[in-house]
Amino acid sequence: MHDDDWLAERFEENRPRMHAVAYRMLGSATEADDAVQEAWFRLSRTDTDDVRNLGGWLTTVVSRVALDMLRSRTSRREDPFDDGERDAATADDAAPDPEGEVMLADTVGPVLLVVLDSLAPAERLAFVLHDLFAMPFDEIAAILERTPAATRQLASRARRRVQGARSSSADPARQRLVVDAFLAASRNGQFHDLLALLDPDVVLRADEVAIENARVGRAQGAPELARLLRGADAVAGVFSGRAAHAETVLVDGVPAAAFAPGGRPKALFRFTFDSDRIVAIDMVGDPESIDAVEVTLLRA
Repeated sequence: MHDDDWLAERFEENRPRMHAVAYRMLGSATEADDAVQEAWFRLSRTDTDDVRNLGGWLTTVVSRVALDMLRSRTSRREDPFDDGERDAATADDAAPDPEGEVMLADTVGPVLLVVLDSLAPAERLAFVLHDLFAMPFDEIAAILERTPAATRQLASRARRRVQGARSSSADPARQRLVVDAFLAASRNGQFHDLLALLDPDVVLRADEVAIENARVGRAQGAPELARLLRGADAVAGVFSGRAAHAETVLVDGVPAAAFAPGGRPKALFRFTFDSDRIVAIDMVGDPESIDAVEVTLLRA
C-alpha cells in the first residue's frame, strides 16, 4: 500500500477537479467540501495498489458520494430504474454520436445551477460527468448501475432541458430562472454569483420609500442604498447577504421579486434583462406605485 504522504499529495493534486465535479453536482460549495472530505476518508481506508488511474478513481468516488447526497434530499425523486432503460430504446435518432458530441461550456454559473437543480439525480450526474467533464458513458453507467445506453439517454434528456433554458433571453421562464438565481445568491451572500448575473454596467434605481426602508433595516457595515447606483460591484454589494424574505413574482407578467408578507407586496424589485444578465433593477417601495401594477405571487 502507498504511504500516507504519497496518497495525501496525489489527493491534493486532484482536489480541484473533485471539488468542481461535486459543486456542479450539488450546487453548494459547502456540500462539495463535504463530498471531497468523504472521498478522502474512503481513499484512506482503501488499498490502492491495484488502482492504475488514481485521478479517475477519485472522480468516481466523489461522484458517487455526491449522487448519494442528491438522493438523500427530501425534495428529490429519483426516476424509476427502468425509465432510463425504456427511454434508451426510443432515444432521439437525430442526436449525434455521444462520443463525438460538442461538449457544453465548462463554465457553470448560478443560472445553470438552478436548471441543474431541477433535474433528477441520475440525469444531473450523467449530464455533468459527460458534458462538463468528458467522462465516457460506460464509466458513468457503472456509477449509476445502468447500461451505457440508458445513461446516454439520461444525459440527452438533461441536455435538452439545459439547452431549452438557455434558448431565449426574452423567455419569461428563462428570466424567472435568472431571478431565482439572483435571490438565492443574495440570501446566501454569494457575491461572485451576483456579479455573474449582473451586467458590468448595471443600474440600480430606488424610490424614496425604498431608500428609507433600506436605511431603517440596514445592518451595521452594510452599504447604504442611494437613489442611483451604477456598476456590478456596487449593486452586488447592496444585495449580498440580503433579500432573505423576497420571493419571485410576476409584475405585469414579467418575472420580478417582491417582499410580500401575508401575500401583500410591500416592496418590488423590477428587473431589466439582457440574455442571462440583469442590466437594471428598480426598487419600488411607494404603495401607490405598487398598487398601480399587477403582481402575481408564484408560491406553490
